[in-house]
Amino acid sequence: MKGLIVVNAYAKTTETRQVVRMREELLKLGINTDTVRNDLFFARVLSSDKIYSRLDGYDFCLYLDKDKYASFALEKHMRLFNSASAIENCDDKMTTHLLLSDSGIPMPNTVAGLLCYDKSATVSDDAVNMVVDTLGLPVVVKQAYGSMGTGVFKADDFAQLKSLMQRFMCEPHLFQKYIASSCGKDLRVIVVGGKVLGGIQRSSDNDFRSNIGLGGTAVKSDVPDVVQEYAVKAAELLGLDYCGIDFLYGEKPLLCEVNSNAFFDAFEQATGINVAGAYARHIAQVIDTSQKK
Repeated sequence: MKGLIVVNAYAKTTETRQVVRMREELLKLGINTDTVRNDLFFARVLSSDKIYSRLDGYDFCLYLDKDKYASFALEKHMRLFNSASAIENCDDKMTTHLLLSDSGIPMPNTVAGLLCYDKSATVSDDAVNMVVDTLGLPVVVKQAYGSMGTGVFKADDFAQLKSLMQRFMCEPHLFQKYIASSCGKDLRVIVVGGKVLGGIQRSSDNDFRSNIGLGGTAVKSDVPDVVQEYAVKAAELLGLDYCGIDFLYGEKPLLCEVNSNAFFDAFEQATGINVAGAYARHIAQVIDTSQKK
């Protein structure tokens, strides 16, 4: 069995901690891998009826990128972890909320931002008031695409909210109820192959966002049974082999975001859980089972 690890076309290096750990754990299972940047158009549409691939001899691809076009093209030729549709479902935060709606999984009240195609347009006071009336103040404003806490802002008053609405007017974005009881902290849960591996509490003393990349810290945390139930259900509904799911501390746990390519270095250090090993074993089992059919 041989695997391919794909990282973003503009990544400064392919030797990230995530890549190194996954390669180590896959090798323990006798699986060799090659790592490539997604910058040489490996899968291309060269005729009206077929997608051609320049990558042969691989049983699977560990896809650590968010280029949905390349992922759907590569998936025509090999099994992707995660699948192209699963990555797409998580990459757009609003799409994630829409797909998980009516599932019984509690989430913060969320409103999709108005999309605009005229940069000279002006956000109306009525639109701002509608967000305030629906979600209250403060309110969280998020770009629909983004990771590690980037593109996430808190508007404390009408003027700040209107300014952010104007700023992101021509980009996909959303508004979310601010959960004061979870300010600066959340619960990150890792799910692999439909099973919860464990959890960490991420905390920040100087930011309402708790992301490790923004200076937050992580400690091992128990995962309540109900959160485990929500996490497994969300991963299943979104079609994920692997994910990190963030829950806010409200009157009840609230699913905030689902990350298809969640970094696990801080999680492994805080918990001692071998996330890479569990993911590698899951990949091997899925491919082995499919090859025996």
